[in-house]
Formats: sequence, C-alpha cells, structure tokens
Amino acid sequence: MRLTDEETADLITRLRRAEGQLRGIQRMLEEGRECREVATQFAAVSKAVRGAGHTYLSRTMSHCLADPDAAESEGYDPAVLERLFTSL
Repeated sequence: MRLTDEETADLITRLRRAEGQLRGIQRMLEEGRECREVATQFAAVSKAVRGAGHTYLSRTMSHCLADPDAAESEGYDPAVLERLFTSL
C-alpha cells in the first residue's frame, strides 16, 4: 500500500532531521564533547528513528485495514506488519 504524498513527505522530513542529528553526533565525537552531551543526542536520534518507523508501520497498517482486499492482492499481511510494529 502506498502512503499518501503528505505521509511520505512527513516521514522524509523526520528522517532528514534524524540524519542531521547523526551528523551532529559525528561532529561531537570529533570535537571530543562530553559523554553526557553525546549520549543525549544518541537517545534523541534513536527516538526519532523509532518514531518514524512506528509512524510508517501504523499508517501502512491503517491502509491495509481500510482496504483488506487490496492489501492482500499486494501481498501485505497485517499479521506480519503487526509483528514488525511491535519489534520497533
């Protein structure tokens, strides 16, 4: 199931923000910044990526539930998506 253009744009924005956070962590490491500062940024980027993953899977699951026949014909298995969602 394809996400809407708005859903896709939202997820790309979230991932670009996380990408920027990762680059920030790299700079912090190169600069020898304090452990507490670096660890805080690691936690933030982890939360951002996990949140984007949850959002992606929940929206995909919503589309599958809204049109189960189309989801099945495209090979989407809601049970598999649910397991993926809980693994995040």
